[in-house]
Parts: sequence; structure tokens; C-alpha cells
Amino acid sequence: MLEAIIAALVSGIDSVLEYLSAHVLTCLVPAFFIAGAIGVFIKKEAILKYFGPTTKRWISFGLASISGSVLAVCSCTILPLFAGIYKKGSGIGPATTFLFAGPAINVLAIIYTAQVLGYELGLARAVAAIFSAIFLGLIMSMIFKKHDRDLVEKDRLNGPRMPTRPSERPRWVVPFFFILLIGIMIFGASDLDPVIKLIIIYSLTVALALLLIYFFKKVEVTDWGNETWDLTKKILPILIIGTFIVGVIAYFLPPETFQPYLGDNSLPSVFLASLLGVILYMPTLLEVPIIGTTFGFTSGIMANGPALALLLSGPTVSLPSIIVLNRIMGGKKTLVYVLLTLILATISGMIYGALVG
Repeated sequence: MLEAIIAALVSGIDSVLEYLSAHVLTCLVPAFFIAGAIGVFIKKEAILKYFGPTTKRWISFGLASISGSVLAVCSCTILPLFAGIYKKGSGIGPATTFLFAGPAINVLAIIYTAQVLGYELGLARAVAAIFSAIFLGLIMSMIFKKHDRDLVEKDRLNGPRMPTRPSERPRWVVPFFFILLIGIMIFGASDLDPVIKLIIIYSLTVALALLLIYFFKKVEVTDWGNETWDLTKKILPILIIGTFIVGVIAYFLPPETFQPYLGDNSLPSVFLASLLGVILYMPTLLEVPIIGTTFGFTSGIMANGPALALLLSGPTVSLPSIIVLNRIMGGKKTLVYVLLTLILATISGMIYGALVG
């Protein structure tokens, strides 16, 4: 018995070392800095104000579908953000599009998925999340038209909104700032010659420092550091502990256990993966080692279709979040939202499984 416990603990430690030693420096650390910068330098109000029911759909749904990465939301913050925009007058369609897309395509999740599970699956996750989120929002807006009609009437009574203040910086500064950050991450994770890699990263870092010195206030840089640290201390410990638990579970339930259920791209396998995602609670990023190790995707045991389905439904819905959503928007809207999530995750998994095999 003692030997089994020790072996399970060793399996957990090996799992942590395997995932974090290979991906923390080249993947998660730069991603945390990018996510922190997004939270500070891209104002939420600049995006959320376009979610109203009278905004053109291609604008509101387009922004809502990508704002998960822009706002750097994760599964622990999406619900209060959703509650905020929902109660402040967002259309039901853009709000639920945002709710679905936020955890599925936040910058940390996409980067980590691509680095650990492969760039093909990472890209598929981003694309499927965007299109699924838009479809979900459009269907919600068609089913609950009365919600948006009531908002329009309320907006008329409230009068015009106050205009926002223009930014003091040239418009090119912030995009170029993010280009430099992304460049550091990409070249840091590349297979280039170490000397060439060092020269490129050093040059990008110097350019980034000059940009910060001449175009950003000291308080903004401080806020960036604080936001980055806040994200790191919230997410990284959970990821380490969760990865350890996943490794322990993998000792007692090896990936081969799930092969009969998730080992092909059939409808039952993909639907089961979607259903597991809806039921299970997955802290942000933990879905990656669960899929890679517990269900055996990295060893070829879990098929592509179920993997994508679980990546879409797992971070988006869980039993705890369903309870919270019921309090925010009521049982009927919550039930429709959960069913649409399950259906769209299954359809996406089936399409991806048919395309890549």
C-alpha cells in the first residue's frame, strides 16, 4: 500500500516537472506578462460599450467573441465580468457570446494549449471558440428577443451616454508594445540557435524598455507589474497543484482506461467529452494537462474530436457556474445556454475529428 502511495506521488511530481519545466519559461511567463498588459493597457470600457442591443451585430458579436483574449479573462473572472455587462445593459446575444468565448480563448489558454497539445489543436480551439460563441449568441438573441427590446426601451429613458476621453498616447504605441511582447514569447520558444535567439530577444527587450520609458507613465508600468503578479499568483499555484493531482490520478487511472470511450471521433465519444466538460469544474489552464495526461491525448489515446469538444465545454461551463448563472439571468436562459454549449462543442468536435482524423 505504501509503495503504491509513493509511486502515485512520484507520478504527480513527474507530471508537474514534465509540463512546467518544459513550458513555464518559454510559454507561461511571457504569457502572464502579455495577459497583465492586456488587463492594464486595454480598457474594458472600450470594448464593453459596444455590446448593447442597438449596436450592429457584426461589431457587437465580433468584439464579444474575441474579447476573452483582449480582456485576459479566465474561468475565475468570467462570471463577475459577465454579470457586470449583463446588468449594465448588454444585449443577451453579445453577453452570452462573451461568456462562452472568454474562458475558451483567453491568451493564456490558447498559448498553453498550442505549446503543450500542439499548434493545430490550439488553432482549432481558437477558431471553434470564436464561431461557436457567435452562433450561440445569435441563437440566444433570437430566442430571447424580449430581453433586448426591454433594454432598448430602458436605454431611451436613460438618455445619451457621456463621451469617453481620448488617449494621450499615439495610437501606434500600444499595438507595437504588444507586438514586441508577442515577439519575445515567440522567439523565446523557438528552436533557433541560442546566440541568435539571445540577440533577437535582447533587441526586442531594449525596444520594449524604450517604449515604456518614453510613452508610458510610471504608475502604468507599476500597474502592469502588479496585474501580472496578481494573475501569476492566482493561476500558477492552481495549475501546479492541479497538474500534480492529474499525475496522481493518472497512476491509478492510466489513459488506456478512457480509450474505449474517448479514443475515436464518433458521435458518442465526442458527445461524452462535451458532457464531461459541462459537468466537471476545471480551473483555467488545468484542462490542458487533464486532456494531455489523464485522458491521454499526448500519447495518442484520446482522439482529436473529443479533445476539442472538452477544450470548448470544459472551461466554459461547470456545475458551480451553472448555479451562479441561474442567479444572474434565470433558469430558462441558463438552461438554453448550457444546452447550446453542449451541442456546439459536440458539433465542433465532430467537424474537427472529421477533418484531421
